[in-house]
Amino acid sequence: MPKASSRPSESLSDDALKSLYRQMWTLRKFEETLLQLSKDGQLRGSLHLTEGQEACPAGACLALRKDDAITMTYRGHGYYLAKGIDLGKVLAEIIGRENGTCHGRGGKMHIFDPEIGVLGANGIVAGGVPTAVGAAFASWIKGDDSVALSAFGDGAMNQGAMHEVMNMAGLWKLPMIFFCENNLYAEMTPLDRSSGVTEVHQRAAAYGFDGVKIDGNDPLEVYDTVCAAVEKARSGGGPTLIEAMTYRTCGHYQLDPGIGSYRTKEEVQEWKDKSPIIRFGAVLKKRKICTAKDLKTIEQEAADLVAAAKEFALAGPEPKPEDVSRGVFA
Repeated sequence: MPKASSRPSESLSDDALKSLYRQMWTLRKFEETLLQLSKDGQLRGSLHLTEGQEACPAGACLALRKDDAITMTYRGHGYYLAKGIDLGKVLAEIIGRENGTCHGRGGKMHIFDPEIGVLGANGIVAGGVPTAVGAAFASWIKGDDSVALSAFGDGAMNQGAMHEVMNMAGLWKLPMIFFCENNLYAEMTPLDRSSGVTEVHQRAAAYGFDGVKIDGNDPLEVYDTVCAAVEKARSGGGPTLIEAMTYRTCGHYQLDPGIGSYRTKEEVQEWKDKSPIIRFGAVLKKRKICTAKDLKTIEQEAADLVAAAKEFALAGPEPKPEDVSRGVFA
């Protein structure tokens, strides 16, 4: 993949870098709140969290415009938060309240807000990728310069729909970014147990476009790489497959301890020590952009934002039973 003449992240202001750090903390606090709501019985069903992967959505969405489309997985909280969806409304949606983004009908696996380009989370592995390619196809047909990005896990790379739309995107040079969060496990299955080719980015070559592998725990590297892919897509250069190496330090869902059955305690701790939040905080201190006190202040600001969102969500009304068919029948 052609590299930009300079790193776009070098032009980010100190305030923008602080905002990026705050974005990662907001996602962490948001998911901690979801977990507590689940334990309290306010949030029903399975809950899929992303502790340790915060740099991917924070860095990727910073490189996108409001009119660019994104889709994500059922573990995609960070993407719709970083794209600009209202914290309170999305939390209300997740707990099934009428004041949610979809009036409580979508829940945590089907967040949708087309006003800011969020074309949906999806409960099906690789299910959101064809939708994003459809958005890229629409942009190509209309001749505008918007792009589409779909975030998915390494397990999605073995789904048939993924290869069909990668072929389509490569054939027509659609303005599409395939963003693979390679956290080494498809639920509980190690990548080398399910894939003959474990270097995910290499698969792009089969469809005639570029693939690149990056450190997905470095938000600036994520940002720079997505910026380059976006610039290429906007100028008619076609799609890019980005393999962002990261790690989910929590379990696959809230009842999975994440240690013992398929991962060792040592492995998880090694990745916790490489947390993108810890690493980026150290970068801000080294550059003298933030002191240790500043970092704690930003963390508290994120916690306060999420606390206000929780208050808004819990104050929202339950959907009325008589509206059960709303949005189902025309």
